[in-house]
Amino acid sequence: MLKGRQVVTRLEDHPNLSEILGVLAQLAHVSDADLPRLASGWCNSPALAVARDKALDPESPLVLEVLAAFDAVSALFAEDLLGEAPYLTVEPAVAVRALKAVRDAIAAAYARPVLTRAEHAALMRPWWSLYPRHTVGEPDLGARAEQVKVLLATLPLMADRCHDATGLALFEALVDRSFVAESERAEAVESAFQAAVLTGRRRVWALVRRSGAEGLSRACVTCRSTVVHDAGESRRVLDLCLDAACALLVSDAMPDSSTALLTEPVTSLLPRQREPDPST
Repeated sequence: MLKGRQVVTRLEDHPNLSEILGVLAQLAHVSDADLPRLASGWCNSPALAVARDKALDPESPLVLEVLAAFDAVSALFAEDLLGEAPYLTVEPAVAVRALKAVRDAIAAAYARPVLTRAEHAALMRPWWSLYPRHTVGEPDLGARAEQVKVLLATLPLMADRCHDATGLALFEALVDRSFVAESERAEAVESAFQAAVLTGRRRVWALVRRSGAEGLSRACVTCRSTVVHDAGESRRVLDLCLDAACALLVSDAMPDSSTALLTEPVTSLLPRQREPDPST
């Protein structure tokens, strides 16, 4: 057992919560230009290897959350690791090395209670060189962020549809709407993704889609089971909702008609949200 171990069972109780949230919020906003700088700052040594092992010890604080964050990093940077998309500017080998620095920062932030000051600083150093202070409170979801959040929060409600009549009714309505104007929606989604690339939001796009998929695939709060008999319909509803959320994300960079095509089939069924005042 590691010396000085501090038992932490909830993220909210973590003594290094501010740094953890700062690192996690920044992930979707790591730019292409940041990757080579993170890669050049990462290194290995016997002392760093010991610090990593300590940070990822099974009894380190919330280590399962750390591993889940590692999975999220792999998802957010999947295209960079493959290196096949025409708009990529960073070699996959550089991205691989940069993500080692990202994972070190995540592990160090969570494991701060069991690391020495020197171990924590060594693992954080490449990250701190780019992000010396927390500049992102939460991922930037754009000018219509509240609508994106409402939409994403709706997906877990439909995960309870086996016991929740409201969730089931919404799910069935969305299934019906998923068949309308499919080819036009597909073209609009492609345009929305290009807008995300051009505005530097493709990793936020990936984060939104990952968060939404996790929401709809959650176990029902009543029976703790996952609905599996309607996989095809679930896929259609998920795609419809995620396309709408991503269109809202880049609505400031898309024609209003394309945004409406992707969002109205979903948002018209949700509680109305007050639009932000552009003068404020």
